[in-house]
Amino acid sequence: MAPKPQKRKISKRGKNKITLPVSEEAEPINMESMGHPEIYPLVLTTKTQEIFNCRVDEDITDEQPYKLIRKEDIFADFVNRAAVSDFYPVKKIIQEYPGDELLLVYDKDFRYGLNFYLIGTEEGKENYLNPLEVPEEQEEYKEHIPEDLYVYKPPVSKPWVSLGSEKEIDEETVKESTKQITYMISRKRSEFGAPIKFSDQNASSVKDAYIECTAYPDKNFTLKQLERDVGMQVVPQIKDISTQTRWTYPQNATTQYHPREFSEEEKKTLEQSKTLTDFLNNVSMSVEIALQQNEIMNVFIDDWKRLAEEEGTFGDKTDTHLKEYQSFTDLHSPTEKMITCVSWHPVIFGLIAVSVAVRLSFEERVHFSGKLLLQPSLILFWSFSDPIHPQLMLESPDDIFCFEFCPSDPNIIAGGCINGQIVMWDITTHADRIENIKVGGSRSKKVTLKPLFLLEPESNKEVMYIRHCAVSSIENGHRKVITDIHWLSDTFEINRLGSVFENRSGISCQLATCSADCTICFWDIRPQKALTPQPTEKKKEESIEIPFDVPSTFLHLDLSWKPFSKIRLSKGETTLDHCPTKISLSDDTLLYKEQDKAAAQDKAVKAGEARPYQNLEEGLANHLEPIDDFCTKFFVGTEEGEVIYTDWKMERDPETGRFMRTRLWAAEWRNVNSVIKDEMAFSTPTAKKPVSLYTVHDGAVHTVQRSPFYHDIILTVGGWNVAIWKEGVMTGPLLQSCCAPKRYTSGHWSLTRPGVFYIGREDGYLDIWDLLEKTHEPAQSQNICITMITCVKPWTFSAKQQFIAIADYFGTLHILEIPWTLSHPSTNEVSSIHYYFEREVKHLEYVEQRKKIREQEKKDMKLEIEKKKVKMHQKSKEQMEAELKMEYESYLELERNVLVNLGLIKVKETMSYVEMV
Repeated sequence: MAPKPQKRKISKRGKNKITLPVSEEAEPINMESMGHPEIYPLVLTTKTQEIFNCRVDEDITDEQPYKLIRKEDIFADFVNRAAVSDFYPVKKIIQEYPGDELLLVYDKDFRYGLNFYLIGTEEGKENYLNPLEVPEEQEEYKEHIPEDLYVYKPPVSKPWVSLGSEKEIDEETVKESTKQITYMISRKRSEFGAPIKFSDQNASSVKDAYIECTAYPDKNFTLKQLERDVGMQVVPQIKDISTQTRWTYPQNATTQYHPREFSEEEKKTLEQSKTLTDFLNNVSMSVEIALQQNEIMNVFIDDWKRLAEEEGTFGDKTDTHLKEYQSFTDLHSPTEKMITCVSWHPVIFGLIAVSVAVRLSFEERVHFSGKLLLQPSLILFWSFSDPIHPQLMLESPDDIFCFEFCPSDPNIIAGGCINGQIVMWDITTHADRIENIKVGGSRSKKVTLKPLFLLEPESNKEVMYIRHCAVSSIENGHRKVITDIHWLSDTFEINRLGSVFENRSGISCQLATCSADCTICFWDIRPQKALTPQPTEKKKEESIEIPFDVPSTFLHLDLSWKPFSKIRLSKGETTLDHCPTKISLSDDTLLYKEQDKAAAQDKAVKAGEARPYQNLEEGLANHLEPIDDFCTKFFVGTEEGEVIYTDWKMERDPETGRFMRTRLWAAEWRNVNSVIKDEMAFSTPTAKKPVSLYTVHDGAVHTVQRSPFYHDIILTVGGWNVAIWKEGVMTGPLLQSCCAPKRYTSGHWSLTRPGVFYIGREDGYLDIWDLLEKTHEPAQSQNICITMITCVKPWTFSAKQQFIAIADYFGTLHILEIPWTLSHPSTNEVSSIHYYFEREVKHLEYVEQRKKIREQEKKDMKLEIEKKKVKMHQKSKEQMEAELKMEYESYLELERNVLVNLGLIKVKETMSYVEMV
């Protein structure tokens, strides 16, 4: 039996794999068509280059781009690797080669299609190694030959070689497909040669002399044209136009002006003129005003130019649509996953991290729980320089639904799992793995591109998996999925009672999380003080060996980490609790301005070099200065669509002396603009401070975020609408949108424009709101994907370029470029939006005042009605008779007037009528 043909794969980055069949009987491909039959192109991988010591840029250089290889080495490679050897396609040429060494040449410019080629003859080898030297006289002669001199060479006839074109010509030729009809016309022999006489006659008078053959369509012979070959060539329309300007003879000319002056007689006449005096008296006032205006303002300024914006643009100002820049998809994942959270790296530009989770419901997770344990839950790091392979993969015990980089050190990452645990990672030792990083943390501006054929061995490289450093205790933490996580600022820290103190360490050491188990927890990553000292011998026995690839940064937290403070949002007298989904603390200030961003990056880089998290001190120090004027209130979005404004600080009850949580005063904001106040509380009902609750959204709240320009403005997205709030305004939202056609799933403020924010919908559309243009509906909507948008995160790449990351339900991360109009604010946009918010606050105050006035008017009307009822009961019998008599007299007066108007009685009679009555 003949051996089966084998297949070789040649892969290049960004292209599909091409499979070429190779068999022992196949003839090697040479360059005979290019005039070099002794050249055979080859593809040598990095492995083959290392075996034969012909590595590019090391063994083979531009000065010596060739290598002599012995036949014995190639035969040994055939024995070791058989058909896998890169020289297997030219095995026959190597066996028939007469010499002992073959010449292998590096084809840097891909002249013959591949990266190397083999010379299969001794003559070709000698010609390449020892080229013919041209005498210097002949070279000088060639230099003096003019370029225009052309030597005609007559064409030489060659035998015609068929390449299959005659088949195409045969197919294009017209062939008769229908049978020809033959007609025979006969005549008598006696009539041959007889003279013919033509005469006129009426065709209708002679029978069968006139037959009309009218045209009609025959269905049996109707052909439908299916295809038609048409050739067309476009020729530009040429027009010759010439013009000539006449140049007159130049002449030198000068012009001089001299002032016109009045004579002495004219001056005396004008001084005595009454008309001039009246004119000066009438105009003097307006001239003085004009002179004063010239002193006050500059009249030479062009107002139109001052209205225009700066001209240094990047792209078209009229373009308002987001442009697709890049997309990332995990092609190696065996299961269908969705993206749950997206976060840009705070220091490295072009690096973004995403967390993925399996697209399963709760019942399906329970059913496939055994299979899910075998699949890793990851956070993927994607780089703009490599859209196919993730740079890093962070492993976690379960699917991550939220995570955040540490503001003090970007190599520290905290994430929340679906099972309620918090996971900590430290990627300091793997930072060099990430692309676009230079020494000192600055990004590289130029990305070096390697030749395509060198990417084959690297395409199969193993992705770096990083294990977590610590996991929180599953018994003492959250009971359900963690929906949001935040690092507290490095300027303060809190204790278990919620009191705020100064942070002397200068690094962020505390976190805040919220979960679907109706709790908000505060965590501290520093080691806590042990209540009872443990003996050293017991510590040695309980010590566990640490794997070499896991840093010991947070080893003291692993499986024993628990929150130091918990908050439950209770619904008052009932046993039910509010279920928080997103939180926004008062210190959530994002670094959007260029100066603040640069300072934060420098601080993060210094923290990465110093590595302060390696030697963390124990818990909260004993002597810290409290911060009295710190705002401890924060916003919470719930699963029922409520927005809660509450306080994490506990206060002492004046009666019992115990620390209690604050009491909630809830106000539901409905469509009829009615406010109903209801008392709600935490687990302890006794307290003082009021906290507001508003039911605005008709679905779960997915976004609660403060504006980067106004610290007291908050954006909430949930259900089918959007709301904007102002901290301190308890009457309701400043802006509440109407119901959208599809449910909203995420949102984010613009980083550079205070009046712009982006809202993602479940149908794959992105609504872009611009408060300067419209306040009742989105300024524009753009389709991004075909499925639900799960997360939206913009990022400023440079002063002229901004990107927005949009994640969808199918696990694809879309990177889009933000146009000029949506990234560069107008001249007074900050003040204009601030003025708009102030107007809305005044409008809410006016509406609240009108409600109070209306309620007071209703109360007054009720009091008047009650007073009238009381007066009716208190009247005496005499007063009742007097009132009835007055009513009767008024009736008689009306009757008399009616009779007079009708002419039934006269005026004189009226008197007698009245007396009679």
